[in-house]
Amino acid sequence: MKLALVTDAWKPQVNGVVTTMSNTAEHLLQMGHEVVMVTPEDHRSIPIPGYNEIRISVFPRRKVFKLLDGQQPDTLHIATEGPLGNAARAWCLENGFPFATSYHTQFPEYIRMRAPVPTSFSYAWLRRFHGPAHTTLVRSKTQKALLEARGFNNLRVWPGAVDTALFRPRGKEMLDLPRPISMYMGRVAVEKGLDAYLGLKLPGSKVVIGGGPDLEKLKSAYPNAHFLGPKFGEELARLVSAADVFVFPSRTDTLGLVMLEAMACGIPVAAFPVPGPLDVIRDGSTGAMDDDLETAFYRALAMDPQACIEFAEGHSWKHSTQRFLSSQRPRDGDAPAARVADRPA
Repeated sequence: MKLALVTDAWKPQVNGVVTTMSNTAEHLLQMGHEVVMVTPEDHRSIPIPGYNEIRISVFPRRKVFKLLDGQQPDTLHIATEGPLGNAARAWCLENGFPFATSYHTQFPEYIRMRAPVPTSFSYAWLRRFHGPAHTTLVRSKTQKALLEARGFNNLRVWPGAVDTALFRPRGKEMLDLPRPISMYMGRVAVEKGLDAYLGLKLPGSKVVIGGGPDLEKLKSAYPNAHFLGPKFGEELARLVSAADVFVFPSRTDTLGLVMLEAMACGIPVAAFPVPGPLDVIRDGSTGAMDDDLETAFYRALAMDPQACIEFAEGHSWKHSTQRFLSSQRPRDGDAPAARVADRPA
């Protein structure tokens, strides 16, 4: 089966959307399917003001229409609401082609943090974008309930996954710093709530892995923290494994795949009791949630790493991709793609 995956977020960006879509595409190929990727790589793009590492495609409609007309996929999935997502949505509506979408990011809250745009306005636009989709995949049960309360329909949960071959316990040797070591990994931006973590009076050392628009500002504000910049592959996995507690200070993430990656390395998570952590952390077992992040840190520090590892092992990319496939609808009928997934490729 030929599947078209459309995403405005793509490499070299490092975020949950890129991780999710690249791993999903890879596992679809391993399952014998053909994958057509529609990404910014093949389009002229410009950086988002104030967020230079994220680029958006410029006027991609004609090129996207030509690509999809030529490829004629069996199913189409739109992962983002940017220019490429809008162009693919328009192609589907013009051709009466069924499509699915996914909702990865709480853009209304992110936008509100950076500009005086009411969240009600942003949510109204998002409802309109996702409304024609036969299915909109969301990352957790909590997010599904929140979006249903805002008038979204046809929602289905698509849980996160982790590469346990890469993220696994690798010892503590990578970080020669005073312990305990607390760590954040991810985009360094205002919406991630890093001030709530870096402002804590914790023993040992604080480590931040990742890049983003607020990196230099936070380096200046918190000179005692260790900012390592973006890391990848085995080096990243070894660094995560060397931590003692993973701190996830975001109040706006829809899931937070980095929490699963930390757990797979045997690192418990400290977080606020908000959507994202509520759906990933088993409080008292794989981490701790508290409105006082310092309290959550001390509770997490005392937890058994093995419980974290066992929990993460139940979230494979193979299982996630099978769930994704079951939500897609072929163009030639109403049956979900899972019913044809076992046909010879």
